[in-house]
Amino acid sequence: MSDLKPSAAPETGPLAVPVCLQVLTKRADFVRASNARRQGTPGIHLQARKRAEVEAHGIRVGFTCSKKVGNAVARNRAKRRLREVARTVLPELGRDGWDYVLVGRKDLTATLPFDRLCADLRRALQKVHT
Repeated sequence: MSDLKPSAAPETGPLAVPVCLQVLTKRADFVRASNARRQGTPGIHLQARKRAEVEAHGIRVGFTCSKKVGNAVARNRAKRRLREVARTVLPELGRDGWDYVLVGRKDLTATLPFDRLCADLRRALQKVHT
């Protein structure tokens, strides 16, 4: 698993440590997340699952875009935007011990304004955690 660069935003106290997001790479992790909680928004579809206590701690995130999103260029652009949205939002609203999979939406993930994508992920995370 590779690590996404930590965001400077989540630091709140004098000894706060930036949150590192681990990237999901194994198909089994994606399948487990797809069978757990889901929440759709116009720009992003979020799949989330709480891992068992014996599994490693930390926030893990995966990204996927099907061929419905478009050709390889469109899919890669959508995934780049999903990675940046996750890097921005998950350190503040993601929970330790959870896996999140962000799924790109056809025509919208690559074209929506960035702040709208961030708002979509925030809304989806709040609904998944309630």
